[in-house]
Amino acid sequence: MSVLPGTQESGAGPLGRLALARSTLDRATDRRADAGWVEAAWADPRTRVLVVSDSQALVRSDGSRPELVLLSPADAPEGTRFLLGVGDEGVAYFGVSGVLGTVTTGRSGDDVIKPMSLRQVGAVLSDRDSGLLTHAVALAYWHDTHTHCPRCGTPTVPAPAGHLTTCPADRTEHFPRLDPAVIMLVTDPDDRCLLARNAAWPQRRMSVLAGFVEPGESIEQAVAREVFEETAITVGQIRYLGSQPWPMPRSLMLGFQAVAAAGQRIVVDRQEIGEARWFSRAELRASIDDGELAVAPSSSIARRLIEYWYGAGLPDGPRGRVSR
Repeated sequence: MSVLPGTQESGAGPLGRLALARSTLDRATDRRADAGWVEAAWADPRTRVLVVSDSQALVRSDGSRPELVLLSPADAPEGTRFLLGVGDEGVAYFGVSGVLGTVTTGRSGDDVIKPMSLRQVGAVLSDRDSGLLTHAVALAYWHDTHTHCPRCGTPTVPAPAGHLTTCPADRTEHFPRLDPAVIMLVTDPDDRCLLARNAAWPQRRMSVLAGFVEPGESIEQAVAREVFEETAITVGQIRYLGSQPWPMPRSLMLGFQAVAAAGQRIVVDRQEIGEARWFSRAELRASIDDGELAVAPSSSIARRLIEYWYGAGLPDGPRGRVSR
């Protein structure tokens, strides 16, 4: 199967299907600097617009797979506009950071339409819709929080395609920023998996370790440092497995596997990490089935790392949100 530039084939890589790393659109990077094309695309009635507000979009559900509510440009609200890509038959897709408002479905009570976040619905949307919402949430957050030039404080002006802003005072250009973060499946010589609980999480919630890459640091160095800082465990055999965006607000999660030497003792500070321990596959499944443990949600790369090690899908366990 051919894959358009800027898209990711669902199920690619060792981790398989990553919920927020799916897309079917060409991001049309060659069109972003063409103001005439962008304006013509916005004027085209075939163009579809996704409105995002506070990381939420309107989602329609009739009991089957939910889908995004997409508007025509004429029906879209005022707000910062950005090009999301081009799909089948040349249809352009835009995002707008604005007020969600009300949408009339034209159906008599069969549809339920409500605002939903990427965290809530990203994993169950189609490849196209998941890619649209992930992209739109990331750009909307950047536009909403980076409104002035960091050099001189002048309000910036978005480019027609919305993927950069310009300062009218000093003419500098500013682009969306990402925070690279590593997230680690740590195993020991007995093939047990290391899970930890953030001190701010409920007692039953655990996940794999993760942390941000520091300036001047390689991602492999970040993996080893974060594991040691959080658990006093040293690791080696660091291997990259896959990545997915996590625009809540602007992270790119880089997934790794690392192996701990035998005979080490876990030590946590009780301030950032409340607890950490090794799980065999049988222990993990029993803890979930007994309601003693909740794992990361299906939208997260953390869940895929755990299931990659486990060798199969896992139930969600007790209700509760685990990030990343």
